[in-house]
Amino acid sequence: MRNMLSKLQISCDNAGFGCTATLRLDQLQSHLKGCEHNPKRPVTCEEGCGLEMPKDEMPNHNCIKHLRSVVQQQQTKIADLEKTAAEHKHQLAEQKRDIQLLKAYMRAIRSANPNLQNLEESIEYNEILEWVNSLQPARVTRWGGMISTPDAVLQAVIKRSLIDSGCPLSIVNDLIENAHERNWPQGLATLETRQMNRRYYENYVAKRIPGKQAVVVMACENQHMGEDMILEPGLVMIFAHGVEEIL
Repeated sequence: MRNMLSKLQISCDNAGFGCTATLRLDQLQSHLKGCEHNPKRPVTCEEGCGLEMPKDEMPNHNCIKHLRSVVQQQQTKIADLEKTAAEHKHQLAEQKRDIQLLKAYMRAIRSANPNLQNLEESIEYNEILEWVNSLQPARVTRWGGMISTPDAVLQAVIKRSLIDSGCPLSIVNDLIENAHERNWPQGLATLETRQMNRRYYENYVAKRIPGKQAVVVMACENQHMGEDMILEPGLVMIFAHGVEEIL
């Protein structure tokens, strides 16, 4: 019975819309999917708006009406976004005021209790040590590849890597500021002084910034270096090449 039904010749469901195809029952579904006479077959308007719609809706389609509807929808979305942005701006202003009040409150507490200041500094120092110890020791094989004046884009890339590595947020900006020679100590301030002091570079204790040709030289690990060779809380040195991890 199944074989007999599969061989049965029938007309397309879209015969009333002009399809003259006659086919076996088992071919009907695949034919219907691509039948050009199917009134619900998706077609694209070629008059300029590019809207896709069922074929039987095309005769009543109006490009101008459709585009006007699209513009209205976009205007509504823009208005909603502007409203949301205004709300966020207001919330941000309130948060800034709260932060300022909190800072003022903390200053008042510190002035009343100096031990609290010492406790905060101790906690921050321990956080820095924990982060530094988590980094891989590194050596620089090509000091001549140092990039002493990194642009804003490169600094942003290094900053993101510092944050991703777990660097305490309290020192991230300071480290990025110290990635440029304008903030470096006297012994590194110019190309000439760097060339004169290159023999001391091997004495640095450096840690690699993960995934980058860059190292941090932290003051807490380089107390043996002279004051003209180190900076608080540390230095960021970026290279074109030559940074290797010490395994």
